[in-house]
Amino acid sequence: MAESGPPRTVVVTGGAGFIGSHLIDSLIARGLHVRVVDNFTTGHREYLNVHADLRVADICDANSLRAAFTGADCVFHTAALPRVMVSIERPLETHMVNVVGTLNVLVAARDSGVRRVVYSGSSSVYGDQPVLPLEETMAPNPLNPYALQKLTGEQYTRIFHKLFGLETLTLRYFNVYGPRMATEGAYVTVISVFIRQKRAGEPLTIHGDGTQTRDFTHVDDVVRANLLAMDSAVADGRAINIGRGHNLSVNRIAQLVGGATVYLPPRPGDAHDTLADVSQARAVLGWQPEVATEDAVRALVGFYE
Repeated sequence: MAESGPPRTVVVTGGAGFIGSHLIDSLIARGLHVRVVDNFTTGHREYLNVHADLRVADICDANSLRAAFTGADCVFHTAALPRVMVSIERPLETHMVNVVGTLNVLVAARDSGVRRVVYSGSSSVYGDQPVLPLEETMAPNPLNPYALQKLTGEQYTRIFHKLFGLETLTLRYFNVYGPRMATEGAYVTVISVFIRQKRAGEPLTIHGDGTQTRDFTHVDDVVRANLLAMDSAVADGRAINIGRGHNLSVNRIAQLVGGATVYLPPRPGDAHDTLADVSQARAVLGWQPEVATEDAVRALVGFYE
């Protein structure tokens, strides 16, 4: 019997972060050799799988990426400086990471002979739209620097496919949550904010009237989408929605977490509603969401307590 060759090598940028670390666990469980590129700006060493090959590097340093990408088959680009308010307060810093960093990743992938890049996009590129659900054919309407930066990143992935033949896909995530999500600092989601406030015995702070809705997507569903995108038959630079396909109001999330609430002025640059049309994800990737949001939020409250 012929001996099997070495395991396929893949790279995860931002692999010490929330989504990246979950993805790495699944890739290693599948027997792949995983290299991690992270500078720990927002990542956590304790999230890293002990079997991952860590390369401490910054995606804004193009030279450091080439060595990490050498011999890799696929790159999952999850590294970013996320969240709307951070980009409003520090637009130049977030531009360098989210746009220039993404361009560095694509150039290094092209020059290193990487077959495919799967880019972690964001539903924020839609902004406010006149109708729901949000479909990939809609004209983007970014309302803040972060959304514009993520849109620029996915346009770069499309261009690199057209010009250089690099296989690329953008997965537009809708409000990802789950274990390991940030609960402190500038990179939190409303679910994690509420859980932190409840643990501290504080009222839950709601910006606006709480009727704004979000399509919350569990990290396990996001990981499955990435695994399918790694070897999908289609990788032509397109963007694909990855969402639950069902939205909940901020008020409902507060009810699920439990506790007193306080209403504050609305924040600038936020869309009022998001809801994903996931028909393309089903058709192209064979993916559909599996984790029910209300059940998962209740479980998360218990997990963090």
